[in-house]
Amino acid sequence: MVRDGFYYAIGLGAVAVVLWWLAMPIALVVLPIILAAFFLWFFRDPNRIIPQAPGQIVSPGDGIVTEAEWIETTSGSRLRLSIFLNVFDVHVNRSPVSGTVKVVEFRPGEFLNAMKPESVLHNEQTLVVIDAGDYDVSFKQIAGLLARRIVCNVKAGDRVERGQRVGLIKFGSRVDVLLPAEAELRVKTGMRVRAGSSVLAVIAQTDGKPIDSASVVA
Repeated sequence: MVRDGFYYAIGLGAVAVVLWWLAMPIALVVLPIILAAFFLWFFRDPNRIIPQAPGQIVSPGDGIVTEAEWIETTSGSRLRLSIFLNVFDVHVNRSPVSGTVKVVEFRPGEFLNAMKPESVLHNEQTLVVIDAGDYDVSFKQIAGLLARRIVCNVKAGDRVERGQRVGLIKFGSRVDVLLPAEAELRVKTGMRVRAGSSVLAVIAQTDGKPIDSASVVA
């Protein structure tokens, strides 16, 4: 459970107590209790089985893959995946790879519907770039129509592990992942993925060893 859920629940519980003490109608007393229960559920943070095989890149967020396209960057061709999170998804974000955080860059912006293509350019967002050794993987936490706060708990220079919790987007949002050109895609548009446990792509190993299915719970 993310601690924010407890803060919201305690506040709403206090509101319910005050309304009860003031002898307000039962419907008014029950409403904040229902909202408190919703926030406790929304800020859930379940454990996930984290794949540990070499070269695997996992999803940084829960949701539906809405786009998978090649784009050109200053560093060459990259594969971009977009994952849409609705209000019912788990909103804790996890690192897609193990490595060293190179960049954490917050950019204020608008709160357009995260399903719109222009949201990646205009919406409030945080970019995180991770040096995985032989390649970089970056992802963006992008605010949506309802999302009004992005939480990122890492900074440049931090060491992160694949599947490690790194942040949170509150209430409906989008996560974009930028993969190296040599990545072998393991998902397609329309698929549902889970943060930390769903493999988005694999970087082929050069030693000829097969990719196993080792995993841990985190």
